[in-house]
Amino acid sequence: MKIATIETQSGPRPAVIAEDRILDIASAWKRAGNGPAPKSVLDIIADPAALTALRQVAETAGSDLWSPLAGAKLLAPIPRPAKNVFCVGRNYKLHIEEGARARGVPVEYPPLPEFFTKPPTTVIGPDAEIRLPANTQKLDYEVELAFVVGRTGRDISVEDALSHIFGFTVLNDVTARDLQRAHGQWFKGKALDTTCPIGPWIVTADEFDVTQEHRLWLTVNGEKRQDASISDMVFDCAAILSSLSAGMTVETGDIITTGTPSGVSLGLDPQIWLKDGDVIEAGIEGIGSIRNTVRAV
Repeated sequence: MKIATIETQSGPRPAVIAEDRILDIASAWKRAGNGPAPKSVLDIIADPAALTALRQVAETAGSDLWSPLAGAKLLAPIPRPAKNVFCVGRNYKLHIEEGARARGVPVEYPPLPEFFTKPPTTVIGPDAEIRLPANTQKLDYEVELAFVVGRTGRDISVEDALSHIFGFTVLNDVTARDLQRAHGQWFKGKALDTTCPIGPWIVTADEFDVTQEHRLWLTVNGEKRQDASISDMVFDCAAILSSLSAGMTVETGDIITTGTPSGVSLGLDPQIWLKDGDVIEAGIEGIGSIRNTVRAV
């Protein structure tokens, strides 16, 4: 099932996507006589019974309750995460190699996942603008597979990790490389407002087999920049979740992203940084794609 958040006259509401159609959950839920409808995607994630009921509601909803997807305004699936997005750096082999070449250092693969975070103020949805502020001249893109935690846990084993995942989405970890380098750590360069486009929806884990090959890609103004498979990851989703949760509680609704493949601006020769008016499209097979425009401010 594909679950999204849409903008309506009464504010953001959860919706179900089926091919080129969209179902406003609130209307369908009311007609089904199920009582109060979930008010957000987070409500659905937090209550397994709500997801079960939602499947039934979507299956039985009349055609008059579905509308064209093209007419909907999609927001990030979780427009305002409850806390920072957890991120993994240097997790694709070829990306590690291109980064080492760009910095003139030996190639070293990390022995453990390297974590950092992006604050909730970075999160935007499809078609929203990415701000290009004056304090960076080296804004970069990074298409990534992200997953949403569906069950709170701590010290989660690798074997049990996938059962804690609610679903998967596309994330663009936009990065100010000059700030990243100048501040001596990753947070500031990763934390500028609007630098975490997410969407277009969450595909539930039962419909996205993360153990299989999935291609992820990114274009800038239609030019292919990134094109890889998630099999190039050093640490897969299960290993990432297990490592992150060691001694630390991960909670329902937490967003965890998994690193980017090669082809980023940093690794190009010559390097081509994002500029005002650039249109970025990032996608993953089996999920969908998101498009965002860069705007100087």
